[in-house]
Amino acid sequence: MAFTIILLVLLLLYAILFFNLPKFGRRPSNGRFEKILLTDNYKEGQFQNVSITPDLTEGANFYVVLKEFFFGKSKRNNPKNKIPTVKTDLKNLEPNKDILVWFGHSSYFMQLSGKTFLVDPVFSDHASPLSFTVKAFKGTSIYEPEDMPNIDYLLISHDHWDHLDYDTVVKLKSKVKRIITGIGTGEHFERWNFDKNVITELNWHEEIDLGEGFKINTVPARHFSGRGFKRNQAVWLSFVLNTPKRRLYIGGDSGYDSFFKLAGEAFGPFDLAILECGQYNKNWKYIHMMPEETVEAAKDLKAKVLMPVHWAKFPLALHDWDEPIIRATKAASLENMPLTHPMIGEILDLDDLGNTKKWWEGIK
Repeated sequence: MAFTIILLVLLLLYAILFFNLPKFGRRPSNGRFEKILLTDNYKEGQFQNVSITPDLTEGANFYVVLKEFFFGKSKRNNPKNKIPTVKTDLKNLEPNKDILVWFGHSSYFMQLSGKTFLVDPVFSDHASPLSFTVKAFKGTSIYEPEDMPNIDYLLISHDHWDHLDYDTVVKLKSKVKRIITGIGTGEHFERWNFDKNVITELNWHEEIDLGEGFKINTVPARHFSGRGFKRNQAVWLSFVLNTPKRRLYIGGDSGYDSFFKLAGEAFGPFDLAILECGQYNKNWKYIHMMPEETVEAAKDLKAKVLMPVHWAKFPLALHDWDEPIIRATKAASLENMPLTHPMIGEILDLDDLGNTKKWWEGIK
């Protein structure tokens, strides 16, 4: 009995120490928490979605979800070989070109009218607090923080592990001039010793003028947040980015909802909409879109071209690794929605979005 008690106490102490590691960040405190209490979308102790958003679909429960994930994932078709990629020298780009380079999942770099943007960078080979879980597909982790040029704006849509990676952002600290994210997420960066003066936190429906013809508006997403046990203490959002030459919708994780149409009416049309397409499941359909809904959201946004992201790097759902892009391509064809789908690391010229090569075909 004494041995059992000692073991339980040691396990408890280990858990406390583990969840207090810096990578878990920190819940909003002091003045930041007081500001959050004044927001319209923070109610009953947490941020809320626009629409009622259950964690799981009606009829599903956590037991069923866990059973399917752990015992059903052997049926999932993940690539056994390396996914093809291209390594672009981001420090020596043509300065007058507007380009995008995708790193897989929801991470990408943009050079726009001479300014550099980095969105939700995860350069680790895992999307989890445990390095041996949620491992990246072979060949997809080809970029390191050291490969990045100086970053004018680091945009973080929310604080989940597959969008905000501690090891990545800490190594980028000296290169980042300004961070723009949702209110509450700045607490993580301050714990990680970022200068609070470079952090701009926004709620939904806010606007910030960056000068020189650049402007960001924030719009809602339908999702959740949290890196530990307590959820929804920081807001999740998407960005509308206006540059001197174009308008982009930078989507965070989101289930489908009416706010896509509202954003299209308020800010559209968009030259490019970058929307999540992957890691979906019938059991959590309210917090991630099905590929057909991704295409529908792009139509609501009045997007001229859609770029599906949130796929091709991390296995966070039970679908085949390439199912999201296959379904999105089919749906886009039926709806006459132009699609662009660059290979990981490939330069996407934003003046020529006619990328139609189905590079994922034939990968086993």
